[in-house]
Amino acid sequence: MANPGQPTVRRGDTGDVVSRAQRGVRRTPNLGLVVDGIFGHETEKAIKQVQKAAGLAVDGIVGPDTWHALPDGGPMPTLSEGSTGAVVRHLQTVLKNGSSEWGTGPGAIDGDFGPKTRDSVEAFQNWGGVGVDGIVGEQTWDVSLHALSATLETQVGLQFVVG
Repeated sequence: MANPGQPTVRRGDTGDVVSRAQRGVRRTPNLGLVVDGIFGHETEKAIKQVQKAAGLAVDGIVGPDTWHALPDGGPMPTLSEGSTGAVVRHLQTVLKNGSSEWGTGPGAIDGDFGPKTRDSVEAFQNWGGVGVDGIVGEQTWDVSLHALSATLETQVGLQFVVG
């Protein structure tokens, strides 16, 4: 199960577990849902859509069956200068492939988040309309890659989701 041991959440709830449910919905993909940790009307509506599509009781409450139907809602890792590894290599590939859109590529695809990768991330953040800080965190992972019907996180790969 992708979201084991998660508590039941419903409209009015807040916090990290709600963010996890929202991330799961975003990965269905429902790119319009904002991950803000607040279980409001839009989250309830999106949960009902997931429940209907999965053949579950449509009540808008995220209990065990709905958690099981959702993709893993864990966060992606936060990446910044000095980060290394496969997730950085995948990020660099996505940044290189889309650099004609935001104007700056990451340099070598080497799995090392250096100054050129930071410059490319900042150009991507500017293009995506999020805060420009060169750090790939929640807001940057959530940027929609319009033509692909995907977000940065789904293009990089959800295999990198943090527990």
